[in-house]
Amino acid sequence: MTETHRNLLAAPGGGPAPTLLPPDPAAAELVERGQEHFLDVVRHHPESSLCWALLAEAALATRTPEGDLGAYAYARTGYHRGLDALRRAGWRGTGPVPWEHQPNQGFLRALWALALAAERIGEAPEHERCAQFLRDCSEPAYAHLSAASAAVRG
Repeated sequence: MTETHRNLLAAPGGGPAPTLLPPDPAAAELVERGQEHFLDVVRHHPESSLCWALLAEAALATRTPEGDLGAYAYARTGYHRGLDALRRAGWRGTGPVPWEHQPNQGFLRALWALALAAERIGEAPEHERCAQFLRDCSEPAYAHLSAASAAVRG
């Protein structure tokens, strides 16, 4: 008689379980303190991917070479801070990072901002790598963020 064992911790289909980041304290503080204290919140929470993503998005919105380069630096910082947080949450380099889980959105937004900034500064391979990584992490994030970017471009 053959006995089989099921991994009760695995995600359906046998792939890696989704990674869910813990709440980002900066998110609540941004709402509580308002736009006029934004940079204070960023200084107080340099580990927050959301803060770096917001800085990158604002820099991209300037549509200047300086803004694009600043966005690249901000987004890369948010991306790396997000990778650190994902690893602490048990992520091992692959698997879903659901957009629907609000604390994941800072990392996913930083990743998309990095893709856009890379494209604008002419770093096509980095743009493609980041865009594909976003799709691999969360297809809904890619759909939402790319649609929002297209709407802004008008």
